[in-house]
Amino acid sequence: MTERSDNCASPNCPRRRPVRAETQWNADLASRLTAAICATYEDDTGINHLDGSNMPEREKIIDILEHILEILFPGYSGTHPIDRAGVEFTIGSLVNEAFQRLAEQIERALGYRCRIECCEGCDCVKQAEAATIGLIERLPMLRERLKADVLAATDNDPAAKSTDEIVIAYPGFRAIAVYRVAHELHLAKVPLIPRVMTEYAHTQTGIDIHPGATIGNRFFIDHGTGVVIGETAVIGNDVKIYQGVTLGAMSFPKDACGRLIKGNKRHPNIDDNCTIYAGATLLGDITVGHDSIIGGNVWLTESVPPYTHIRIAKPELSIRTRNPAQ
Repeated sequence: MTERSDNCASPNCPRRRPVRAETQWNADLASRLTAAICATYEDDTGINHLDGSNMPEREKIIDILEHILEILFPGYSGTHPIDRAGVEFTIGSLVNEAFQRLAEQIERALGYRCRIECCEGCDCVKQAEAATIGLIERLPMLRERLKADVLAATDNDPAAKSTDEIVIAYPGFRAIAVYRVAHELHLAKVPLIPRVMTEYAHTQTGIDIHPGATIGNRFFIDHGTGVVIGETAVIGNDVKIYQGVTLGAMSFPKDACGRLIKGNKRHPNIDDNCTIYAGATLLGDITVGHDSIIGGNVWLTESVPPYTHIRIAKPELSIRTRNPAQ
């Protein structure tokens, strides 16, 4: 019998450990680099948040939003299967959890604002609870508005097979649903959280709706990718827009110190029963009168009266038939 040897002289032996090169990382280098990074935190106007209460937590806000959407659209997510016999128990549990978790995040957001604005005597806990209760009180109203938005999609999109398909699959409707929740918090003057919600929808759908925009009933976004709706935009009832539409600002005025003047009306007003086709760009505080149609790729920076149809001139096409033999 051959005696087994534990020695492994071969360089290809799997038991032989490779010789590790001397590392460049050491305690002095780690300390020096850490100090250099920390030095950038000394400027309080930068991108750090030190010596203050914790800010709202983005991932928790997103989770709470999904929780609220489940209350608005019960049974669609599958997270909490619901039958009619137990609907009050299940929804009651969801509502209670939404209150506890959202109130905590709003309290954090209000505390952040108080720190920035040096508020005194603010009861952030009481204000957070009031804002949360206010949102929950308005959920029945939001459901009615979202039902109308679903029906608008059904009436305007021949490809829509059912309302269930719209709720589950349509990015335009999802962006509208998130906007309507965030808008209620925006109206309650809750900082940070509404924008986190709509930017989350933006990453999911490619549709960017600022929570400050005002949007009427039966709103429909077809396809949706690349749609941008600015903070001070006002959209009436029964408006339909397509992918790539921008309702943006024309310019950004500055004060004597060169800082942007914020809060001014700077985005378009779209009256009732208007349709805006793909790729159209509408800029500034202009008004599109009711029952108007804005054609694809139109660039509009001035107001138009009701019943107006705007379209760009038909492009001149150059068509040449190629000889396959050439």
